[in-house]
Amino acid sequence: MKIRAISLFSGAGGMDLGFRRAGVEVVWANDFNVAACETYKANLGDEIHCGSLMDFDYGSLPDCDLVFGGPPCQGFSVAGKMNPDDPRSKLVFEFQKVVAAKRPRFFVMENVAALGRLAKFSAVRDKLMRGYRKMGYAVKFEILDSQHYNTPQRRERLIMIGTTCGEDSIKFPKRSGRVVAARDVLLEFDEPGVGNNVGACDARITIAKSPVLRSSPYAGMLFNGMGRPIDLSRPCQTLPASMGGNKTPIIDTRLLRNPDAHDWLKRLHARASKGEDISSVKVPSFMRRITVREAAALQGFPRSFRFLGSRCDKYRQIGNSVPPPLAEAIAREVVKALR
Repeated sequence: MKIRAISLFSGAGGMDLGFRRAGVEVVWANDFNVAACETYKANLGDEIHCGSLMDFDYGSLPDCDLVFGGPPCQGFSVAGKMNPDDPRSKLVFEFQKVVAAKRPRFFVMENVAALGRLAKFSAVRDKLMRGYRKMGYAVKFEILDSQHYNTPQRRERLIMIGTTCGEDSIKFPKRSGRVVAARDVLLEFDEPGVGNNVGACDARITIAKSPVLRSSPYAGMLFNGMGRPIDLSRPCQTLPASMGGNKTPIIDTRLLRNPDAHDWLKRLHARASKGEDISSVKVPSFMRRITVREAAALQGFPRSFRFLGSRCDKYRQIGNSVPPPLAEAIAREVVKALR
């Protein structure tokens, strides 16, 4: 049995890749970002249609069993202004209009955890749920973290699933039981700019003018920009959509190759925590920002996946993506129910 799907707000295709691996056939996809659409075409196929979703006649889209996608989350994100009136926040309802027009047996919508967790978004959340129930859909949502699904990144996401097949058909994936540390995937790469490690970021790393300290040296803001250092022994923190330049995360290459090496960052953090002035400290050359290929691996993309566009385009496509292993775990539960 073929399971036909429409993909919305597809980006570079991270969610699509996961659903395809689970056996779903994507018959129509859409995104408005030109570079992301080119990446999608190069890796997944010509079913991507570039342009604003609202420029298409929803009723004329192909018939399908499933609609999935991740409407833009900037209006709900804790990294933004968390404004429910942001125009991008309204796009969750455009997703709903497509569901209303095509009446698939299942839909899966992804967004930031804040949409499902914060009281300030309860009106949006409740309106969405009521709308689906009026259409005859059973609907549930959970907050899933990609680190529990074979992804070397801590990335919490709201996953909303709806179906006309009855509430008992909605199953969220069980955790894999395996934790992938950032070091586990980054050790597979050559030096930046060499061999399999293209897309090196050349943004300088300097001490922040006004360092913000937290209990962990891997939190707060010790360096310029929003690029925080990665604890290589754990899944990395959420990769921001705004990667590129000084917002790109940082790693210690000595610790990458040797976990027992001297931890320069911890010593710097200890000095700052004691009240020492660290403003004149020179950041050593073994501290560097991750490359495009390293960012893609931390997001769970395979090495064969090619990103097109400028270097900033590539970082943005990766940061905006749903981790393919998380998408695949969700899709496998939906496929079981549909079959």
